[in-house]
Amino acid sequence: MTEPLTSEPMLPLAGLTRPSFEVPKGACDAHMHVFGPESLYPHVPKPHYTLPDGKLDHFHELMTVLHLDRYIIVQPSFYGTDNRCMLDALKVAGQRARGVAMVEDDVSPAALEALHEQGIRGLRLDLFKRADLPIAEIQAYITAMAAKIAPLGWHLQFYVPGRVVRDLIGFLGTLTAPYVIDHMGYMMEEDGLTERDFQKLLTLMTESHCYLKLSGPYRVAKDKGYGAVAHVAKAIVETDASRAIWGSDWPHIPKSGRDTGELLNLLVEWAPDAADRQKILVDNPNRLFGFE
Repeated sequence: MTEPLTSEPMLPLAGLTRPSFEVPKGACDAHMHVFGPESLYPHVPKPHYTLPDGKLDHFHELMTVLHLDRYIIVQPSFYGTDNRCMLDALKVAGQRARGVAMVEDDVSPAALEALHEQGIRGLRLDLFKRADLPIAEIQAYITAMAAKIAPLGWHLQFYVPGRVVRDLIGFLGTLTAPYVIDHMGYMMEEDGLTERDFQKLLTLMTESHCYLKLSGPYRVAKDKGYGAVAHVAKAIVETDASRAIWGSDWPHIPKSGRDTGELLNLLVEWAPDAADRQKILVDNPNRLFGFE
């Protein structure tokens, strides 16, 4: 077994870069994770990383510094389909947060309704775990999950490698449920993805119910720096700013010392128009997650 990545200490709040633009009222971080004591929330048998220092109190203080008002807790792979840590955090958060859950394939309608009552508004599909399956099996899984959430008005959220995104583009265009693709589509050149593939992905924003998440630039750029993915983020915003949302991916596993303020300020370059930032940070999350 490969040893899990060691999660680094959190950057102190005093070290956060402050916003370089006027963050609009109601701004939402649409992708963050929460972790708790292992004695209360056991992790999956073989996690990819050690327990991060991702406490909700710290994130609430970070929100004050960065002028963020709302946030979305995304279920991490660390807990699999055991959503208790996230659900307990949602109880504390109240109306300023919503959640995106992970569930078993055979989840019942009653279980999904209970999650809805607790603030869940989306279903996360981890397609990294299914990436080597025949594409027809992946499509069948997505179709089944889309049918399960349809009565609740939720959306699907795809955590998926770029090569699978490429192979699913035609199919995704047929989905009737809204869906979000994490980390700008994860289309990395080193994985064989091309500019043509990315252009096809962008068409989903204008021709289907697709949203692309401006998140994880360090996951896509690797060691090349944020500038290496600036053209990707700009193209997403220029294609349709009403179909883009921003997420910090806090606590930036496993490098929790990353500067979340620096990540927020990338929007100045990616979306220089304040009206577009209003859509990305406020209007689009409000629509997807049902904030009033």
